[in-house]
Amino acid sequence: MQYAFFMIPVMDTQAAEEELNRFLRGCRPVSAHRELVHAPGGAYWALCVEYLDGAGGGGASGKPGGRPRVDYKEVLSEADFAVYSRLRERRRELAEQEAVPVYAVCTNEQLAEMAKRRVNTSAGLQEIEGFGEAKAAKYASGFLDILAPAVETHESETAS
Repeated sequence: MQYAFFMIPVMDTQAAEEELNRFLRGCRPVSAHRELVHAPGGAYWALCVEYLDGAGGGGASGKPGGRPRVDYKEVLSEADFAVYSRLRERRRELAEQEAVPVYAVCTNEQLAEMAKRRVNTSAGLQEIEGFGEAKAAKYASGFLDILAPAVETHESETAS
C-alpha cells in the first residue's frame, strides 16, 4: 500500500480538485480519510489516500482500476464452461435471496476455478483464493449441489 496526501482549499478548489482527480484516475484507491483543517490563510480539506501502486485506472473493462474482461467461454473447456454457467445462475439466485450484488457472493474468477478444479467439498472451496471459511459456511451447499454431478460426470469420462 502507498499513501498520498492532498490539501484542498475550501475556497477556489478547482486546481486542487483537478490534481486529485488526475491522481485518482491513475491508481487504484483503497481508502481515503479526510478532515477539515483550519490553518492560517484559510480552511482546507486534508486528504490521505491509500492506494495500490501500478494498478492503473481504466483497464479493458472500461472502469477505473478495472481488470481486463475475461471471456470464460474462450478460457474454459466446453464442459467447464457449462458448469461455470450453472454456477453463475446459482450465484445470482443466492445473491437475490440475500439482496446483495452477485460479486458479494463470489467473483467470476472464483466460479471459473470451481468449475476447472471440480471442487466437491467445502474444504475444496476454501482452497480458492478469496473463498474463505465464512463464504464456504454460507454458500457451499448451494454450489456443491451443482458441482457434485459435474465431478461424477468428469470422473466417469476420465475413467473411460
